[in-house]
Amino acid sequence: MSLLFRRASLASLGLAFGLSALSLSPLMAQQTAPAPADATAPAAAPVDPNTVIATVNGQPLTEADLVLAEGELSQQFSQLPPEQRRAAALSAAIEIRVMAAQAVASGLDKDPDFQRRMAFLQQRALHGEMVEKGVVDKVTDAEVRARYDQEIANTPPTNEVHARHILVKTKEEAEAIIKQLDGGADFQKLANEHTSDPSGKTSGGDLGWFGPGQMVPEFDKAAFALEVGKYTEQPVQSQFGWHVIKLEDKRTKQPPAFDDVKDQAKQAVIRDKYFALVKSLRAGAKVEIPDAKLKKAVDTLESAK
Repeated sequence: MSLLFRRASLASLGLAFGLSALSLSPLMAQQTAPAPADATAPAAAPVDPNTVIATVNGQPLTEADLVLAEGELSQQFSQLPPEQRRAAALSAAIEIRVMAAQAVASGLDKDPDFQRRMAFLQQRALHGEMVEKGVVDKVTDAEVRARYDQEIANTPPTNEVHARHILVKTKEEAEAIIKQLDGGADFQKLANEHTSDPSGKTSGGDLGWFGPGQMVPEFDKAAFALEVGKYTEQPVQSQFGWHVIKLEDKRTKQPPAFDDVKDQAKQAVIRDKYFALVKSLRAGAKVEIPDAKLKKAVDTLESAK
């Protein structure tokens, strides 16, 4: 499968990989969309994570605590101006601490449902740490490049074409245009005068370069069947109307440059490493599911990964 379509496949990796989305997303966002550096701004001084920035009922709240709060609550603060986010995160961290203390004082931490949820949240957090430290951080540049080279090698070369068209409402109009072309009329001039495609009225019907499957099937088949410099001898009907198509040029489609798809290649490597790790751990784990129907459904999901 081409790297051009890798995003769609990564979006459907399955429930297990989806569970790690919270730990993977921030990291991948940093890799794919780094903030531009201001070359004129002085470098920020390193901040000691143990610096106490507030105390709540005598308990210190450190810079590291605030950074964690900012990260966990970043979506809630996304609409705030940057200069207000730190204060908002500190306010939220204080609010969480006083409410949590009151919950403990009220005995809510002893509730069985709460304890089960806490156990699950701890396991999910550890899962995220394992994904980040045991998978993402171990991906090398060489592995990413090798995955790109593998994808390119496994992708058969395809042709793409540069075409123009004239779109009209009726077959009779299209036939009249073909007759004028047969008499030596200029295709681009006729397109500017007659096409109902708004984008083609000033470009001579130019559609630029496109590959197989990018146009509706009828148009696609007719365009790729033409020889360079030729136009369709019969009108081509599609859901949009009647087309007269001219083929300007053909070429072999070039694969995407490594720099353009390296993030997608890296996600593919992460995906493979993640499932390899899960498979090895599941092989060594004793998992029993008494409900036969549920076991079958789980086994089906697992086999699809």
